[in-house]
Amino acid sequence: MPSHQPAGRSAAQPPGRGPVDALISQTRRLKGDVDAVRRDTPADGSDPRGRWQRALYDLALYQLDDLDEHLAQLRDGPLPVPADSEAAWDTPSPGSLLSRVGSAEWNLRTDEARWSAEFYDILGRDPAAPPLTLDELPSVVPDTDRPKLTTMVTGCLVDARPIDGEFRVVRPDGDVRTVHMMGEPVLAADGSTVSMWAVLRDVSELRRRRRAVSETRDSLPPRGNRADAGHGFAVEPRGAVPKHGSPRLPHRDTPGLDLAAHRLPATTSGLAGGDWCDTLGLPDGETLLGVGDLAGHGVAVTSGVTMLLGAVRGMAMAGTRPGRLLELAEELLLSSAQPDLAGAVCCRYRPSTRTLVWAHAGRPAPLLFRAGTGRALTAPGSGASPARAEAEETLQAGDLLLLHTEGLLPPGSATAAADRLLGLAPLLTRADNAQDCVRMVAEEFAGTERETGAWVLAARVPA
Repeated sequence: MPSHQPAGRSAAQPPGRGPVDALISQTRRLKGDVDAVRRDTPADGSDPRGRWQRALYDLALYQLDDLDEHLAQLRDGPLPVPADSEAAWDTPSPGSLLSRVGSAEWNLRTDEARWSAEFYDILGRDPAAPPLTLDELPSVVPDTDRPKLTTMVTGCLVDARPIDGEFRVVRPDGDVRTVHMMGEPVLAADGSTVSMWAVLRDVSELRRRRRAVSETRDSLPPRGNRADAGHGFAVEPRGAVPKHGSPRLPHRDTPGLDLAAHRLPATTSGLAGGDWCDTLGLPDGETLLGVGDLAGHGVAVTSGVTMLLGAVRGMAMAGTRPGRLLELAEELLLSSAQPDLAGAVCCRYRPSTRTLVWAHAGRPAPLLFRAGTGRALTAPGSGASPARAEAEETLQAGDLLLLHTEGLLPPGSATAAADRLLGLAPLLTRADNAQDCVRMVAEEFAGTERETGAWVLAARVPA
């Protein structure tokens, strides 16, 4: 992928703007690519899977719009905070790069409802319970937010208007979450509404991160008094960097894989690192799994991780294979003057055949545990393809796949980390679920000094 930074850029351009402008160009090009694929998806409403796929493409575009906006803010620097800044930050945002997505459909003729496992998970409801009808849905919404939901649903059913808005929900355990709903009516030939579909995203973390950014911006000196105006931040405000929480993993009972992840924090530094862990259910029924690191620490690295995750997810949704995806990710980082990719593993798992296709950039390779023993997967060969080589592995019922970043032990100890993990094979293969597996790993490395944080991702094939 060639760089999008013009070769003849004027020397008068403020330092620091060029790399961010290149990132914005990359984001907008990716938006165009995703939109081109979205337009090829049937939109007549006759196929529920097609509606789901198109909705996911729409969400991918929303996420890229959000990234575009954040990059523009990064380029232009903190703006003066208006008197109604709190209201401005609470304005519904179209996307979150790490949000869970659930789907639902309500049939108005039969009064039947269908929810995905993720929809149940977002609302914290028992998957064995019947889904709520449209009349029952307001029961999980606080009184103050019910008018919003009622207006959106009524406008969709009566006036055939799309749904696009945020409201809060109260889960059975009392936890209050902020969700963003998008949906459309499905019309019969005579123009009457026969059903309504919707996708729901948990955007609570996005709201929290925006508040953190707003508070940090408030603490900065006025732009005119900053000696480094136009050159980025002079110091790193730790409060500006959201802590990496657990990734939004698919529902635990999702057919095909039982997933869990845990991040072990750095013990010798308070700076945010460039490690990440991500999973994503794809439209073709496969699951994307990935872990990795960007070199360095600080705000720039955290921003690079956010940009990279958005790009990776968009390319994976468009069907890009793991080897090519890593190759494009490296070229994106290089052409946009982002920190280097220190290491990454990218996998696609197909539950129908239990096939795992994976590629990596650097170490470490995934570990496979089976019948009381463990081994590192054989790394892909160099191959003749210009894309990164890929390897394929057929998993079995009860297998455990473990992905981790390099920070479990001090630098240069990658082999020792893998040996310690493989030594847990008898325990890991007897574990009841993926969550117990990551708990065992966390306990094994709990007393270890780490310069950076480290992710562990467990994927278990149900027996």
